[in-house]
Amino acid sequence: MNRLHGKNILITGASSGIGRHFAKALCVQGATVIAAARRMSALDELAAEASGSGRILPLELDVTNVAGIDAAIAEAERKAGPLDVLVNNAGIAPVRRALETGVEEFDAMFSTNVRGSFFVAQAVARRMVATGRQGRIVNTASVAGMVVMPQLTAYGMTKAAVIHMTRCLAVEWARFGIAVNAICPGYVETELNADFLASEAGQKVVSGLPRRRAATVADLEAVLLMLVDSEAARCISGAAIPVDDAYSLM
Repeated sequence: MNRLHGKNILITGASSGIGRHFAKALCVQGATVIAAARRMSALDELAAEASGSGRILPLELDVTNVAGIDAAIAEAERKAGPLDVLVNNAGIAPVRRALETGVEEFDAMFSTNVRGSFFVAQAVARRMVATGRQGRIVNTASVAGMVVMPQLTAYGMTKAAVIHMTRCLAVEWARFGIAVNAICPGYVETELNADFLASEAGQKVVSGLPRRRAATVADLEAVLLMLVDSEAARCISGAAIPVDDAYSLM
């Protein structure tokens, strides 16, 4: 339960959803987790729920405010010390048909999912390079960036960009010893969609999946824990790993 003892891990988008689960899973494994998001009240609640041998430190960060990213990363290192890992998880995912997608919604998705992810990665990597720290970056992408998924055109475009960014940064930063990978969730059961997946409409969706089931957050956590572990994933960089029971191959 202490495979990440001594590791300082920054995770964005940690106040809710998958990011909140990721923060807890990393903490259980002994990491010092700097949980970043805009809603400090939610982060304070998350820190109070910390279990295992690690700890969770709240950090206010709006990834769309690029001018404030560097100061936030500096504050993260002041709280915990030099960062070993970035989990680039902040993102938004409106479900909308292409004909109904507005400019503001489109721009908000790209500002958060692409622009924010890039500049957070850049700020963290600059510090890793400056200190000679051979760190790891894990981006949360999606199979929507690999294949066509209903009503997710604009969102899928952002995640395709994240996947390509992952590959480019993995090559560019390899000489510094920095590994960059992406997790690409498919249909995942969470607190937000559990009722839908249990409904008749949801079961119709599930019945069309290769193994007739949705993934769980625990399935994603297993991949994350491998990718942030410098020994378990020693030679893995530039990978975009689908966690989808082969859905993206259909």
